[in-house]
Amino acid sequence: MGIKLSQCFIAVDDHDKALAFYRDVLGLEVRNDVGFEGMRWVTVGAPSQPDVDIVLEPPLADPNASPADRQAMAELLAKGLLRGVIFGTDDCDATFERIQAAGGEVLQEPVDQPYGVRDCAFRDPSGNMLRFSQPRGK
Repeated sequence: MGIKLSQCFIAVDDHDKALAFYRDVLGLEVRNDVGFEGMRWVTVGAPSQPDVDIVLEPPLADPNASPADRQAMAELLAKGLLRGVIFGTDDCDATFERIQAAGGEVLQEPVDQPYGVRDCAFRDPSGNMLRFSQPRGK
């Protein structure tokens, strides 16, 4: 039995700002853009990984969610308390420079971590933390 990652989800509060970041700054391709019941899902992915999708979704993608629950999720997102993703890169320093030059909100400059990677971190326009990791020695 083989298992592999197919999709992951990142909550965003403004799909247009998210697209400007994920497509224009990170270079991900847009694979789908779907609206349903007043919500929107945009699927992006790295051209080098055609079988892995990142779905940019509303903070609470449930049409039956209560207004209180929607508000709670929006507040968590605004505080940066929802998890983002870790991207692999073959050049952490160049990735950092490109994202910083595009106005990305820096959380951590490139640093060698004790667990064998060099990484940096940014916030996306919705407040999610994104890390960019390069195995040391590569």
